[in-house]
Amino acid sequence: MAEFDRVERNIKREEDQAAIEARFAARQEEERAKKRPGAGSEERASGSETGNELSYRHVFAKVVCGGLDDLSPEERAVLKQGVAKFEQRAQTAGSTTAGGFTVPTELANEIVRSMLAWGPMYDGDVARVIESSAGNPMKVPTVNDTAKSAGAHTEGAALTDDGSEDVTFGQKSLDAYVFDTEFIRWSFELDADSIFSMEALLADLLGERLGRIANAQLTLGTGTSAPNGVVTASTLGKTAASATALTTDELIDLEHSVNRAYRKSPKTAFMMNDLTVKAVRKLKNSDGDYIWSAGDVTQGRPATLLGYKLNVNDSMADIATGQKTVLFGDFNKYFVRKVGSPVIGVLRERFWPDLGIAGLIRFDGELADTAAIKHLIQA
Repeated sequence: MAEFDRVERNIKREEDQAAIEARFAARQEEERAKKRPGAGSEERASGSETGNELSYRHVFAKVVCGGLDDLSPEERAVLKQGVAKFEQRAQTAGSTTAGGFTVPTELANEIVRSMLAWGPMYDGDVARVIESSAGNPMKVPTVNDTAKSAGAHTEGAALTDDGSEDVTFGQKSLDAYVFDTEFIRWSFELDADSIFSMEALLADLLGERLGRIANAQLTLGTGTSAPNGVVTASTLGKTAASATALTTDELIDLEHSVNRAYRKSPKTAFMMNDLTVKAVRKLKNSDGDYIWSAGDVTQGRPATLLGYKLNVNDSMADIATGQKTVLFGDFNKYFVRKVGSPVIGVLRERFWPDLGIAGLIRFDGELADTAAIKHLIQA
């Protein structure tokens, strides 16, 4: 708009200059006409009866100063004889050289962004989240005493003390693995000229990238120099009969492969990707009723599967040969360690005069109790 205003001022200045020059030329012509012989006679001045023709220059000066509407028929005739065609031009927006260059291109003040859901594993409502400010290793003690029980006691007999019934402890380690988005650079011209705040837009997009890598690693991480993803850490609960399909009975078998002590937890749920959800929604029980319950968002009641909450995680595998497609269990036993908050940084000096932006995230994940979450694998 500043450039447009500057051009407009230049045009006005040129028009004013042309008008001044035209008025000056007209005065000079009048002075010269007064000095000619007979210049004082009215007939000579009008030129209508003496046969002295009007000067083209005089008529042209009159046009510049007043316009075509002020001309008499005789003056119009003189003007037509002097030029083949009188042009009236206008600066137009449609033609670039006639003024279109001064019209700024309008850009909508919003941008259409493509979307991709990535999943719930970084969410404290799904897994068990531990937040820390430092990244030093964090040990989580574990114990599995489910195989032990008490025995019958004989009256008067001494209690056995051979150590065979001692409790065995273990531990899981939560580290702080770092993932980054790499740098994105943009020019200072783009930063200054864009209708959007490039820094805010890129920061938002990089935040989504960090969310995707966090969910993918917490789902499928190998556990070697990376988080131990919940699918990787889970144990086998059920093998499907088909490589390309699921049945209601197989989901029930998976549910009961997890001890009912875990099934009482508020965070006990099924987990699968959206395509698997579509396949499961089509399943019916022996009475012909769908096993899927859509819930009611207006009342805050979520969709359920066999009475349990369903977490949709698109980092999980599609239904295919040998893929772990469904998880079930107590996700409160899966620990997600967040080290600080995701960081988005902008560098102005390093890339000067351009700018650069990058994101970092530190986290780890580990299943503290492998009996708590089990998977269904396709044949």
